Amino acid sequence: MGQLYPVGPDTSTEYDARCPSEPTPTLQFVSRPVPAPDAPPSYSRPTRSRRPGRAARLGASPFDPEESPLARTRRARRMARELEVIHPDAHCELDFSTPLELLVATVLSAQTTDKTVNKVTPTLFARYPDAAAFAGADRAELEDVLKPTGFFRAKANSVIGLGQALVERFDGEVPGTLEELVTLPGVGRKTANVVLGNAFGVPGLTVDTHFGRLVRRFGWTSEEDPVKVEAEIAQLIPKREWTMFSHRVIFHGRRVCHAKKPACGACGLAAWCPSFGIGPLDPQVAGKLVKSPAASDTE
Repeated sequence: MGQLYPVGPDTSTEYDARCPSEPTPTLQFVSRPVPAPDAPPSYSRPTRSRRPGRAARLGASPFDPEESPLARTRRARRMARELEVIHPDAHCELDFSTPLELLVATVLSAQTTDKTVNKVTPTLFARYPDAAAFAGADRAELEDVLKPTGFFRAKANSVIGLGQALVERFDGEVPGTLEELVTLPGVGRKTANVVLGNAFGVPGLTVDTHFGRLVRRFGWTSEEDPVKVEAEIAQLIPKREWTMFSHRVIFHGRRVCHAKKPACGACGLAAWCPSFGIGPLDPQVAGKLVKSPAASDTE
């Protein structure tokens, strides 16, 4: 991971290259305590006996327009607390040690896996250590390094353009605001929120494929557009929790609530999920669908 990167003027506070240094909130009203730090994560949780939710039972949308905003907010926050228990190890799965490295890695993660990006970035960051190096990169050499990530020509264009924009407009430094980040080549709101939340400690919601799929399954929104999804979920979850909440939802999507066959019978959110029952309900069958940390990184 390299040398720790200091955040802000107080260099006594070190940046751990994983997630913002928000203290873990005290958990209340959760069904099980948080595991000890040295205990292995267990993503499979016994479900309470209940009939399938409206999405599975009626074939209806998980989003219930009859649910009041207050009831939806309370249910969302209850599920968010449970996600904290289920995924105590949630974190950014891209390897990085500086904001620039995270920015580049996030751009490269489009249409590929974090695992693939993490195999490429050690060589990439050793060869191109700063924005000026990316700006002046030989295109053929850069494309050769990026080839395993797919769409390597387009990604090379983005990375070179990104380096040039940082050098020309920001003195080679990654800006720390959403408004500035989204002006950079290849950087949209999702990438900007990843960088803000994990490199600068500024709360942000990362609406990727997993996040959007799950919050719709949870019946928190019916929106498909990522910007509208972000706006609606921002009304349900406290701002200070946005970054870690995003990690937990993405972890849940990769490990438990899969796109084609969610592990409903092993999901700790079953009591509050209107989509409960769209996947196997038998605990043993569902338990086999739950992925380990090593396996889930490939999605």
